Amino acid sequence: MLPGDAGLATRLRWTLEPGYQAGPIQWPVPQRLRVGDLANYGYEGDVLLPVLVQVPQGARIGGTARFAARADWLVCNDICIPGSADLQLALPVRAPGDVRPSPVAPEFAATLAQVPSPMRLQDAHASIDGSHVLLEFSGPNALPRTLEFFPLEPKRIVASADQIYLPRAKRAYLELAAQTPVEPNFRQLRGVLVADGGPRANGWVAQIDLELSAAPPGGVSRLMPQIASSNDLGKAPDVRAPLPMPAPNAQDAAFARGSVSPALALVGALAGAFVGGLILNLMPCVFPVLSLKLIGLVKHRDESRAALRAHGVAFALGVVLSFLTLAGLLIVLRAAGSQIGWGFQLQSPPFIAVLIVLFFLIGLNLLGAFEFTFGSGLANSRAARSLEGEGPRGSFATGVLVAAVASPCTAPFMGAALGYAVTQSAAVGLAVFALLGLGMATPYLVLTLVPAWLARLPRAGAWMERLRQVMAFPMFLTCVWLFWVLAQQRGADAVAWVLLALVGWGLFAWSAGLVQRGAHRFRYLAVAAALLAGVAMVPLVRSGTSAAEPTLVAAASEEDWTQWSQEGQRAALAQGSPVFIDFTAAWCITCQANKRLVLHDEEVQEAFRQHGVVLMRADWTRRDEAIARELARFARSGVPMYVLYDRKGVAHLLPEILSRKGVLEELAGI
Repeated sequence: MLPGDAGLATRLRWTLEPGYQAGPIQWPVPQRLRVGDLANYGYEGDVLLPVLVQVPQGARIGGTARFAARADWLVCNDICIPGSADLQLALPVRAPGDVRPSPVAPEFAATLAQVPSPMRLQDAHASIDGSHVLLEFSGPNALPRTLEFFPLEPKRIVASADQIYLPRAKRAYLELAAQTPVEPNFRQLRGVLVADGGPRANGWVAQIDLELSAAPPGGVSRLMPQIASSNDLGKAPDVRAPLPMPAPNAQDAAFARGSVSPALALVGALAGAFVGGLILNLMPCVFPVLSLKLIGLVKHRDESRAALRAHGVAFALGVVLSFLTLAGLLIVLRAAGSQIGWGFQLQSPPFIAVLIVLFFLIGLNLLGAFEFTFGSGLANSRAARSLEGEGPRGSFATGVLVAAVASPCTAPFMGAALGYAVTQSAAVGLAVFALLGLGMATPYLVLTLVPAWLARLPRAGAWMERLRQVMAFPMFLTCVWLFWVLAQQRGADAVAWVLLALVGWGLFAWSAGLVQRGAHRFRYLAVAAALLAGVAMVPLVRSGTSAAEPTLVAAASEEDWTQWSQEGQRAALAQGSPVFIDFTAAWCITCQANKRLVLHDEEVQEAFRQHGVVLMRADWTRRDEAIARELARFARSGVPMYVLYDRKGVAHLLPEILSRKGVLEELAGI
């Protein structure tokens, strides 16, 4: 039995005498346990987990059989605690006619009655339509008043989604929500049906295995309301209304709906990742770091062709390996149950603080306060030089920094590709992320492989030193942006601690520069300043990720926006109102540009009001698993994402980079 959205199944590892064989756990019907927006399958109170043991034919009657097992389990309330125990049991071996029921035999019998066995339902049929699965069957007798489904395979059915049951005359209909993007090998509906609470409540339980077919005419989402509104088939019991969640109709999410072959979907994802990586070079969050490499290109263009190639390859390796590292961490965390997506590292205030310090030090380095060196001896190290520096190691370091800065950005073509990547196998996911990094590194790599193109750049001269100093200010502007992100997450106190740390790092940079120029007596001041700056960062790291909501002054254009929730979305759609949802984050530059240039445009705002659109904002600045799951439902793993639900509840997915004309055209069609 699956644990649901989270959890861990109980496991038994047996040590038996020769000839004895233990079967799998006979899982009784679980309960659906809801925790916020998640749902787990588990048990409350005392539970028996029967295991059938086969006794060898040569077992000696009158002897003793000894059983040993290592049991591992998970118990959860407000917190989850794993437990384990080494268990032993000795039982007498008796003849078949000499069986003596134990005092707990009735409890085992009641539990075994809760264990589902395969059942063939009459005229049963299962169909799928995008994110909707419809199970229907007939009954010669009275249909159950309640019906619940538990999947037996992972990544098939959304555990927390409402299950809509409609009994009509002699036919039962159960609508389930399929996880999106739909797994290509989701061709069978395997699971457990629990009718009227199961045997303990005078109901029944059955295990089913039905082949999935195409949806009936009109689709599942349209068929269910027709069934519910039928006047000649009797009245349905009281059930919850489904949340309209059709699959998005954007072309870049076509493979998420299963409308293209898996091979074509993979090719599309790889191509989208490569093109998205190319476009990332044009995103404002990457400009400051890439400008360093442009200076480096001018500086190194007179070197040998082999040296230029070494710079290009080193930079490309730094980008690609960094993207692969981020992708690997993302895949591992998602496999462990964390609902995170692209740019997840900028949801960590300590990581943002480290980036602020890094860009601040780079700015001071560009102004000439000190030079970057590593290892012992600030002035005499033979390790890597500054980020625009002397060898391929500097180019590799720049590639790493570029990947770190670019990660919160989502360029066109990237969204669907990344959403596809995190739902596939690790090998496919890493391939998509590798193409993303390669696309980003390609322009610089091509320039180093074709030296003739470098000849068009200006010759080196005194202007390069002035340009280097000017480029310090984009670094400081990046610090301002990161400070704003930090304030959104943690408030003014966190900003104050990091500012205090920057004073210490500034003193360190000044002292280190003096040491590098021969004033070695300042080396102790440099070390002390670095230590004090590190201490100033401790409160931010120790306080974790929780913090009071920062007090911000909302702009007038923000007054019409409400915080997104599935309940609010459901209520608005039930009233027939169109809904526009802005999935955003403070650390997403593209999100902020779209907000200021398009969503806050007076003409767009007026169009929203004229069409009666309910405006919702899903802010992912801080980690929110409900938002992460909603992104995954549209085959996305990062922001921005813009969804417009029309009056019929059909979702329209807008591009990552908005235009006023595009939004107005979408609104005109609802």
